[in-house]
Order: sequence, then C-alpha cells, then structure tokens
Amino acid sequence: MFNYKYLSKAEIKGFNKYKYSAIDTSPLSKYVMHPTWNTVVKFIPKSIAPNLITFAGFLCMVIAVVTLTVYDYDFYAVGGRPGMVAYDSEVPNWVFTMCGVLIFLAYNLDGIDGKQARRIGVSGPLGELFDHGLDSFIVFLVPYSIVSVYGRDQEYSVSCLRGLLIVISVVMNFYVSHCEKYNTGVLYLPWSYDLSMWVCIL
Repeated sequence: MFNYKYLSKAEIKGFNKYKYSAIDTSPLSKYVMHPTWNTVVKFIPKSIAPNLITFAGFLCMVIAVVTLTVYDYDFYAVGGRPGMVAYDSEVPNWVFTMCGVLIFLAYNLDGIDGKQARRIGVSGPLGELFDHGLDSFIVFLVPYSIVSVYGRDQEYSVSCLRGLLIVISVVMNFYVSHCEKYNTGVLYLPWSYDLSMWVCIL
C-alpha cells in the first residue's frame, strides 16, 4: 500500500502547468457571497495559511454534525420518537442555533480559503486538492443536518427514503461537477451548493 505510486511522472509534471478554472453563475454567489468574501478576506492576516482556513471550516462542520449526532442520533428528536411524548425527545434550541452558526462559518471559511491563497500568492493544485478533498467529506454532512432539522416522524417530516434522496441529490451534484472538471478542465459550480448551505443555515 505504501509503495504504490499514485501519480505517474506525466501527472506530476502536469502540476507545473495546472491552473484552477471555475465558473460560478449562481446569483447568490455572484451578487452576495463573493463580494462578501472579497471584503472579509482583507481582514485575515496574511500569515494565516489558506489550508488552515480550509481545515477550520471542516472542523466547524464536523463539530456541528457531532453535536447533532449526540442529540438526534436517529433523526426522531424533532418530531418525537415512536411511543414517546414529543417534548421528552426534543433537541434544545441552542443546538440548532450553534449548528447554524458553525455551518455558516464553515461555508464562509470554505469561500475565503481560495481567495486568501491567491491574495498571498500560494494557490496551487495541492491546496485545491486539500480543499476539495475536505469538501468531499463535508458534502455528506450537509444533508445530515438538513434531515435532522426536519426529523423522521411518519406524519409530517422526512421518511428514510426521502432522507436518502436528499443525501444522494446533494452528493451527486458535488461529484458530477467534479467529474465534469476532470474531463473538461473547468469546474462548473452547481447552484444547489449555495442553496443547500443556506437551507442548512436557516
């Protein structure tokens, strides 16, 4: 396993010619988030590495999901578990408030890490790999948060099948856009990413 060469010599040489290329046409990103991130990144000291910002955003998301897991491990806490009185199993309000703040921080830190890299002149393929590698883990955590908010009772909330479909739709948007980037060289950012993050936050 440790002696396996993951990259060929041609692929390693390709790092020298690599240039990040992305197209983001989402109105939310274009007119609200990118101008906000361009302003916020100016307040970050240049001594802070972009990968540290990326990792901090990842940790925010992990802490949010771990907190939800402790209070709502089976997705019944919002609507009440079968055979239990609903108020016996409710998630405290501070949990959702804290998770909303952490998801908001994770989203914004993910938005400014690349801007910080370009600002201090250290953007490159390994930073993008680190960023998108952690994003590939986060993409599973975002739908978990959405399903937890709606709960899993049979009358008014999300069934197991609908919860699975939410996970699949968010994950597929992420992976299909990255497969497209692999083949075309351009990352077309789906509108659903910004929308799913704001649904989680709100």
